[in-house]
Amino acid sequence: MKDLSDIMRQAQEMQKRLQEAQERMDQLTAEGASGGGMVKVTLKGKGELHALSIDPSLMTPGDREMVEDLIKAAHADARRKLDEAMANAMKDATGGIGGMLPGFKLPF
Repeated sequence: MKDLSDIMRQAQEMQKRLQEAQERMDQLTAEGASGGGMVKVTLKGKGELHALSIDPSLMTPGDREMVEDLIKAAHADARRKLDEAMANAMKDATGGIGGMLPGFKLPF
């Protein structure tokens, strides 16, 4: 039964590390930019928009579509960076266990 108690202890430790990683991921932010930094988007942990900055020089009549495209590009850039940061945080928390279990996905 010693093996079973070791497995249970390890599972509890993993659960604690995952919970701590989730809390850290909720605090992560990532900034994406487009148009040479003229549009910036900051996303927080679960992808919620935290900040948006648009250079005033872009606010001219007739440039609406370009500004919309720049916002979308900046958002995509921020989302990619946030996803990478979250994947790294999860990898650190699990000690790379995901690679040991092909097809295993964590719940977040």
